[in-house]
Amino acid sequence: MSKANLKSFWQPVSHSAGASVALLVLRLIAGIAFIHHGWGKIQTPFAWAGPESNIPGFFQLLAAISEFGGGFAWAFGFLTPLFSFGLLCTMSVAVHMHMIVRHDPFVNLKGGLSYEPALVYWGIAVLLLVLGPGFISLDRIMFGKRK
Repeated sequence: MSKANLKSFWQPVSHSAGASVALLVLRLIAGIAFIHHGWGKIQTPFAWAGPESNIPGFFQLLAAISEFGGGFAWAFGFLTPLFSFGLLCTMSVAVHMHMIVRHDPFVNLKGGLSYEPALVYWGIAVLLLVLGPGFISLDRIMFGKRK
């Protein structure tokens, strides 16, 4: 991959002002939520799933970094493609665990576990991976906008 292609990978796609504001609002809400979700995980990054978990410590670390670090990255629009991919992977595992392994419902009307939140975050990760962070982002300041 050439240096020009690598730079254009990080450059946000141009959007209208309204779309950029909407992406900013979405990034802030989802980013702050992920900071909260990742806070407990980043405290014990290799063992947040508990001693009975069969998830290797390295994968727990990746999830902690993607949620906590990805929350900040989304909020600021920083390295958005990279962190969106990381969160997409993390939410894919979360959807699989809730839907396939635990057989949780899409929405639990009794207030228990469901796979709806993970699937919504998965969709946001896809959206930000494809559309980018918008004009109001550190990615645009650091890398310019895609022509």
